[in-house]
Amino acid sequence: MSIFDEIRKKFILLTPEEWVRQHVVQFMLQDKKYPKSYINVEKLIKVNDLSKRYDGVVFQPNGEIFLLIECKAPEVPISQHTFDQIARYNLVLKAKYLMVTNGLNHYFCQMDFENEKYVFLKELPEYK
Repeated sequence: MSIFDEIRKKFILLTPEEWVRQHVVQFMLQDKKYPKSYINVEKLIKVNDLSKRYDGVVFQPNGEIFLLIECKAPEVPISQHTFDQIARYNLVLKAKYLMVTNGLNHYFCQMDFENEKYVFLKELPEYK
């Protein structure tokens, strides 16, 4: 089974993780009002000379990354390993906000780069 990804503009195999990613995209577009042109999914990045692929980002108008998103399949519990993974990616991407979800549990964080930590939030800010 496949689903049309309106960000990538093509049909994608509907895996459990993809199901979560597509719901996150709709959450960003419909609930948080982020412009579609600011959202990107499944792109390669280099982390410690290794090729990795982030699940999603939301850009700011100036091109900086506002939000980094890590999606897991619903049957995959969110663990410290998941937070370590998104933290490694964010060493490169430097997003102001982080989101980790498996479609059932959602965690939102704001980065505190000065103190090298993240602060958990109840929800993400809407697009302004």
